[in-house]
Amino acid sequence: MSSEEKWVIRGVTEEGKKLRPSDWIERISSTLANFGSDQRLQYSNAVAPCMIDGEKCLVVARNLHDLNPEAYDFVMGFAKSNQLSIREDRRSGERALSA
Repeated sequence: MSSEEKWVIRGVTEEGKKLRPSDWIERISSTLANFGSDQRLQYSNAVAPCMIDGEKCLVVARNLHDLNPEAYDFVMGFAKSNQLSIREDRRSGERALSA
């Protein structure tokens, strides 16, 4: 999946305030995660936490809309209702989140 096919949701509002609770990214990511055969939590390729320039962010695959419309609407609705910054994922190469 190329980076143009993902959104990055920052944990900061459009006014520059950090969203609380601070673990909201992990909470949302874990709702679509599964436990692997090693009994460790494995995040979905569609919704996953990551660090960008030292800041916790949530990466959302655009095709989540097709795969799970309810989850996509929830995540994007949450971001919009909390006035979080949503932008295209423009990272490339080693910095891009693997699919």
